[in-house]
Amino acid sequence: MADYVPFVILLTALYTVSGNILLRGTLVGTPVVNTIILIIGTVLASWMGTTGASMLLIRPFLRANSHRKNRTFMVVFFIFLVANVGGSLTPLGDPPLFLGFLRGVPFFWTFNLFYQMIFVAVILLVIYFFMDSYFFRKEGGKSLRVDTEKEPLRVDGIHNVLFLAGIIGAVLMSGVVHWGELNILGVHLASADIVRDAVLILMAILSLVTTKREIREDNEFTWFPMQEVAILFIGIFLTMMPCLKILQAGEKGELAFLIATVQEPFHYFWITGILSTFLDNAPTYLTFLSSLLGKFYPGVDAQEAVSLLIKEHDNYLKALSVGAVFFGAVSYIGNAPNFMVRSIAEETGTPMPSFFGYMIKYSIPVLVSIFILLTFVFYL
Repeated sequence: MADYVPFVILLTALYTVSGNILLRGTLVGTPVVNTIILIIGTVLASWMGTTGASMLLIRPFLRANSHRKNRTFMVVFFIFLVANVGGSLTPLGDPPLFLGFLRGVPFFWTFNLFYQMIFVAVILLVIYFFMDSYFFRKEGGKSLRVDTEKEPLRVDGIHNVLFLAGIIGAVLMSGVVHWGELNILGVHLASADIVRDAVLILMAILSLVTTKREIREDNEFTWFPMQEVAILFIGIFLTMMPCLKILQAGEKGELAFLIATVQEPFHYFWITGILSTFLDNAPTYLTFLSSLLGKFYPGVDAQEAVSLLIKEHDNYLKALSVGAVFFGAVSYIGNAPNFMVRSIAEETGTPMPSFFGYMIKYSIPVLVSIFILLTFVFYL
């Protein structure tokens, strides 16, 4: 619960504040417009989190393409890029990187993942553009353009950007300051973390109070996607604990054969990635970060060991970080925004594939193929 409650508070705050920002105006979902939206979302994801960027843009993206027949693949690529790959450049982007930041990885070190992020993002954007162009022509091309009077683009609820900044500041603060610990029901919690969670709750409440209800109604804002994620992930958090404990036991555990075979950077990329697909990627990242520190610097203080790892074996940390973030897109449960985006898409009438349908039809043939190519380019 000490991990789950802050996780849900952060997601709820980002979901609430982003849902109170409404992009109005006429957007017509052509291949060029859609690709630009995906690029913007990919850039924003590292700075306002994959959850924040996804919740900000998914509804305008769906509205812009409401006239299109084939929308499922659009949402899938939105999950690939905005809800996952785009969050790889800062600790604010994705939970695994934030946990690394809390354990001594410098805030701007994750910029070293820029080339891997660009490599994957560009390939995905090119594939998306050609797929969208194909379906756009098949559905009628220019005849699909909306002929109604165009409404100029504007943003309502723009003051919520201040609350987003407050969320980002609170998260950063919790990783920088050290105010001791409090014992709550026998669990030692950092005082800064408690203050952070209180600020996040305050930002969400202020966003709700200061934003007109009409904006949320026009934005088709409901609590259902957040409720669904909260229920799903409490099951994941509880059932993943035995799996993670087995992994943390290292060569003394039941998966000793697996730990013993993880030696090279590409091993860490794939094993962290595959497990992040089915477990939460944040604790999986921490497990193999601990494995790396134990491998190279046994007995050394964790903060010092992280500094040495970056200085002497940074390619291992790059592989670990990229695997945790990128593979989060391979299944709906790899990263929390995936399920939110799926729920919102289904609420608005866009058919989405089943859990295994998503993997078999989209993520495995597209993402895993790209990850194999990435392995040869960066880690072999």
